[in-house]
Amino acid sequence: MKTTHHSEYLKLHSLFIKPAKNAFFSEATLHAQWEELNYLEQPKFNSAIDEYNIFEAKFLKEDIQIHHFPADAMLTIDSIYCRDASIATDFGMILCNMGKAGRKGEPEVQKAIYKSKNIPILGEIRSPGTLEGGDVAWLDQNTLAVGHTYRTNEEGISQLKNMLEPKGIEVIVAELPHFRGESDVFHLMSILSPVDKDLAVVYSPLMPIKFRNELLKRGFKLVEVPEDEFDSMGCNVLAISPRKCMMVAGNPKTQQRLLDAGCSVFAYKGEEISVKGGGGPTCLTRPMLRSL
Repeated sequence: MKTTHHSEYLKLHSLFIKPAKNAFFSEATLHAQWEELNYLEQPKFNSAIDEYNIFEAKFLKEDIQIHHFPADAMLTIDSIYCRDASIATDFGMILCNMGKAGRKGEPEVQKAIYKSKNIPILGEIRSPGTLEGGDVAWLDQNTLAVGHTYRTNEEGISQLKNMLEPKGIEVIVAELPHFRGESDVFHLMSILSPVDKDLAVVYSPLMPIKFRNELLKRGFKLVEVPEDEFDSMGCNVLAISPRKCMMVAGNPKTQQRLLDAGCSVFAYKGEEISVKGGGGPTCLTRPMLRSL
């Protein structure tokens, strides 16, 4: 079986996650951090554990190999959204440099875990460059989309290009809008989730025209998320395999549009682990190997 890191939608075989108990620690930790980190409200610790157990069980049921990022008291509760600290490539991991100040320590911790498992490191984004994993998405094996946002700056994108373009990877930049400002969590994957080679979930009102046209030119059909399901993360959809999707419950219109497009959908309750912190299933996972 041939495998690749260069996909958001091929059959998933392994991934890293950070369980809620490892990231949230306790009710007291949540109480101390949630406001400073711009959560909508304080997650409930025990309910978060219950939600996460159901979320993780789906991967076990699908026979997907799971690696856990361990608890680390030096990191914040945001480390549950483990996609953001690194990018998986066939050439090795790229360690990000976080645009959110409270998350600066996460890439170094992930680096140590990858090294302990003999996973190669391709490179690291260095200051003044910033880049977060929620701002990048593979469109196909040779094309990586990256959002220019408040979390990912021009210097970070330049460093990413310098690592990947010599290896034959096309890096497409999506210039994202100001929207709710610097303190908000607004990544490229807030408005884009590829779920098959020719199908993507999108929120078009915040999508750059040039980038949206590029998706159409590449043959993507678009599942449009309605306005009233954007804040509830209807656009944040994780593909376990082509058109086999995971999403946060509470987005019935988007879920039905996915079903109409020939997808199957597992909707998990994510009030504590997703909605309050602004991180859906793509944010909660660092996908690794997928089959070609």
